[in-house]
Amino acid sequence: MIKQLIFGAICLAVPAAGTGAIAEPVSVITPGTSMVFSAPKGGDLKILHYGTRLTPADLQSVASAEGMPAYPVYGMDCPSEAALAVTHADGNMTLKMVVDTCFTTVGTGSTVTCVRLRDEAYPFFVDVFYRAYDDVDIVENWVEISHREKKPVVLRRYASAYIPLRRGNVWLCHLHGAPNNESRLVREALETSPGMKTISSNNTINTSHTGHAEVMFSLDGEPRENEGPVIGAALCYGGNYRLGIKTAEDDYHHFFAGMNEDHAPYILEKGERFVTPPVAFVYSGEGTSGVSRIYHRWARKYKLSHGDRIRPILLNSWEGVYMDVDQPTMTKMMDDIAGLGGNLFVMDDGWFGGRFQRDDSSALGDWTVDRRKLPDGLEGLIDAAARRGLDFGIWIEPEMVNSRSELYERHPEWVLVPRGRTPATGRGGTQMVLDMTNPAVRDYVVGVFDSIIGKYPAIKYVKWDANMPVKNHGSLYLPADGQARLHIEYQRGLEEVCERVRRKYPDLVMQLCCSGGGRVNYGLLPWFDEFWTSDNTDALQRVYIQWGTSYFFPAIAMACHISAAPNLQTFRSIPMKYRVDVAMSGRLGVEIHPEKMTPAEKDFCRNAIAEYKRIGGVVQLGDLYRLHSPYDDGGLASLMYVSPGKEEAVFYWYKTEHFCNQHLPVVRMAGLDADKYYKVREINRIDTEPLGCEGKVYSGRYLMEHGLDFPACHILPYWEQLDYASRVIHLTEERGI
Repeated sequence: MIKQLIFGAICLAVPAAGTGAIAEPVSVITPGTSMVFSAPKGGDLKILHYGTRLTPADLQSVASAEGMPAYPVYGMDCPSEAALAVTHADGNMTLKMVVDTCFTTVGTGSTVTCVRLRDEAYPFFVDVFYRAYDDVDIVENWVEISHREKKPVVLRRYASAYIPLRRGNVWLCHLHGAPNNESRLVREALETSPGMKTISSNNTINTSHTGHAEVMFSLDGEPRENEGPVIGAALCYGGNYRLGIKTAEDDYHHFFAGMNEDHAPYILEKGERFVTPPVAFVYSGEGTSGVSRIYHRWARKYKLSHGDRIRPILLNSWEGVYMDVDQPTMTKMMDDIAGLGGNLFVMDDGWFGGRFQRDDSSALGDWTVDRRKLPDGLEGLIDAAARRGLDFGIWIEPEMVNSRSELYERHPEWVLVPRGRTPATGRGGTQMVLDMTNPAVRDYVVGVFDSIIGKYPAIKYVKWDANMPVKNHGSLYLPADGQARLHIEYQRGLEEVCERVRRKYPDLVMQLCCSGGGRVNYGLLPWFDEFWTSDNTDALQRVYIQWGTSYFFPAIAMACHISAAPNLQTFRSIPMKYRVDVAMSGRLGVEIHPEKMTPAEKDFCRNAIAEYKRIGGVVQLGDLYRLHSPYDDGGLASLMYVSPGKEEAVFYWYKTEHFCNQHLPVVRMAGLDADKYYKVREINRIDTEPLGCEGKVYSGRYLMEHGLDFPACHILPYWEQLDYASRVIHLTEERGI
């Protein structure tokens, strides 16, 4: 008997087309993976395999495996933790779910399989869904819960998905951090002793600051970037989440993912359908970078707005002037970014205010142009941008309000606050969160877009910010017995607003910002084009922030900006070349006030922007190969992007430590065609002499087996030596060799 679960995707024994009953074993497939289940009618739904796509012979053999529950429920012989726990109206806290029916629906680009489970004693149902994509190795798993009991049922736990991981040398990769220190990578062996590891957030809004709802599991030891079996799991939800890994006394680590049920029991009414957010599972035999490449392809095609469009190179005004916005300064910054070759100017916070003039503690909610600062209004700035060949963008924070605002004076009942309590406030001592559970508030937020984008359709870009978590667990709109639904209803309201805005303004490019990277998740990404990955623009720290973010999100979604020295967050002074080279590994932008740059720095940035226009397609739409981690020994970080046809690549190399007599490892490249030849050209060179490899041609096999050697320092006069060395290498196919 086969007992071990081979843990990728789901292939059912399905009818040829359309919708119909399915016989066991149930198997849902993607191009390279299989996820196989046993689903006998009246019996238990069990998972038998998740991993490499099975041959028909292997499928028959796996069908006899013992398996594990595919969606364990609480109360009746639950083997470990439960994915679902309820309390019926009669006080019974148990479920015993068996397979009722199985159906599959073949759609455009994916196949959806539904296994309906019913309780043996109560009219209670769980529909377990699996969406397998036709062209990418992603399986989305979620459940929909309903009942026909006479009275409401309380959902105490309601995970979206569960998967068992065979114990052994299993390692976990996940992201943690804080504001200005987001997406720090953690790699740790899963404990062999029984216990529970939890990764969660209950902040409702900035849910990605301290942790992420995405993880990877290396199944055969310490994670390697480009080899070894790895499973990825990404919860596609923008609100409170909980990921749990239960190591039990049996042979498995039990992984659960879903919404965070803390302080949020859900009262499910008769006939109501509770839909959980999907978990996107990936399996790859090509290491953690292999999993990342799958997520990136899926994100660009299926999740991102405009995922096939190269992003504009922009200048954002924030770090240049903060809230000291005025018309002459904005037009001067437009002159500067146009002179550097950029495409877009974005005016950040500080442009609005009526009776309450904008500062850190006032005017949020009053989205009217401050004519004291901008006498010609937005139309004047939009026209000024157009005359310079630029598009125009703007910053808003539509979910927030200050107590010092006309909006709050009109609608104090619109903020989140428990009845009879004085609200806790955020930034500036006056900021509060609007109650997105309230339909009137949702209409107001959509109206903010109408008053700006609807009135000025020439605005091409919006930076949507959110600088406060939910500190007040209470809604003046929700009924007394519905307060526990606050976090879920807030997210539902936000998603409704995002859908309405995107439907009305489909061509608008939108950045999702949340005090930096507080909302980097797949739950909200479908309505946006990119994330502001962190308010920390220090280039050295950005190496780490962008490295972690790249585990799950593509370069096209990572806004990476060139900023000032000394840096405004860390006060570290880093050379312009290093700052530019790091920013060029994502969606390139500028955050520094150009008038504070020297003529030489402007020339360098102008040339770099011109170079990025050549390579931006490879960076934003290519396949990522992480090569040498900044978390490993060696004092450097290296990664590269390869075009889908492998005819072009961009290689990045950053020194992260600085010592005399330092010896750096040679980095071997990856992802190239071994039989093609590539010409080497360094971008952003500052050395007095070119590298020894400059202009030479190497086979892909040589570059992947031997790599290129770089000096630990730039070749400069000794009085100009830099502590920070970095290289960007452009590889292009050389034909006819």
